[in-house]
Amino acid sequence: QSKNISTTMLSLPRRTKHRSWMCFLFLGIYLSSASAKPDSLTEVTDGNWEDILTGEWMIEFYAPWCPACQQLQPVWKEFADWGEDMGVNIAKVDVTEQPGLSGRFIITSLPTIYHCKDGVFRKYQGARTKNDFLTFVDEQKWKAVEPVSSWFGPSSFFILYQCSVFMVRCHNYMTEQLGIPVWGSYVIFGLATLFSGLALGLLLVFIADFVFPSRRFSSPDYYQKKQTMEQARLIQQQDDDHEADGEEDDDEEEEEEDGDEVWRRRRGSPEGRPEPKGQAFPDEALRKRVVGNREEEEDT
Repeated sequence: QSKNISTTMLSLPRRTKHRSWMCFLFLGIYLSSASAKPDSLTEVTDGNWEDILTGEWMIEFYAPWCPACQQLQPVWKEFADWGEDMGVNIAKVDVTEQPGLSGRFIITSLPTIYHCKDGVFRKYQGARTKNDFLTFVDEQKWKAVEPVSSWFGPSSFFILYQCSVFMVRCHNYMTEQLGIPVWGSYVIFGLATLFSGLALGLLLVFIADFVFPSRRFSSPDYYQKKQTMEQARLIQQQDDDHEADGEEDDDEEEEEEDGDEVWRRRRGSPEGRPEPKGQAFPDEALRKRVVGNREEEEDT
């Protein structure tokens, strides 16, 4: 009996040691599986932001220096662990590394949370707890929130913030990498703006001339109409000349009538009585005589 007791006492440390090894083994397997589990949070950048236009997403915009953002990070990580089970993608955007996305989404305060469903964005205005996030998605409370207008959405054509970011990057590249002075960079941007404006204006002129061609060159009867107008102008001018000639003829006839009237008056006076029969001048000669006398009177 004493032998059995001693054997039992010796076997206890062996069993304890065996169990300890088993615990370490299971702990190692658990830690390895936990480390192998992919991160449930998606990092959104300028290169992959269009992925959020498909499916359902919850996106957080934050900055590492923001105290409110630092408090939200553990809650957001716990919420992301539930995302796969709820069928929603959880993402985050660091605005210090992605300023283009900050301008594209018009971020004015931090942290900012957006809900996106098939490209329709809604701004989350509720409490920042895990349960509130889960309720907002699970009960579809986002349907009661007015969506962001398509004019100001991140995929809108009028969101040109990305263009300014590109210009800043070009300026930094030219000044830091190529060694171009700052004023030289400004000159390059000015010339590029000038020539691009000229090219755009020339293109618009060509398009306008193609869509709305000028009637002067598009109408085949233009030159024929022009000749007709010239002929009408010449005919009008000839008519005016004829009218002027007719007025001059009328003036001459009036002068002749005045001469005849003077001749008749002189015939009725003693000095202008006709000579006896057989000695009278012909009418034409008498008329010339009267006209000659009138001219002499005018000369005197």
